[in-house]
Amino acid sequence: MTDQPTPSPAGIDDAVRAELTRLRESIDNIDAAVVHMLAERFKATQQVGRLKAEHQLPPADPARERRQIKRLRELALSANLDPVFAEKFLNFIIAEVIRHHEAIANET
Repeated sequence: MTDQPTPSPAGIDDAVRAELTRLRESIDNIDAAVVHMLAERFKATQQVGRLKAEHQLPPADPARERRQIKRLRELALSANLDPVFAEKFLNFIIAEVIRHHEAIANET
């Protein structure tokens, strides 16, 4: 007989299952934080959209977008995150922000 844990019915060692559960709970917490941070970001960009609409400014600001993409790529590199992924993620967010700004402009 050994001191090793008995495998669970699914064939996964209990210690492995516990570690997997712990890691997944951490991922779930991070996902929740990401969603809340995105919600805060969109609250701020909605305010920007209203300000732009009030002053007849265009919904998009390509120069700012380029600066932000460059900045995010640098942040990604320093965080050991793929900068291409970071840029795709930011482009997705920027497209949604512009869509919101266009909708706000159309309401005013």
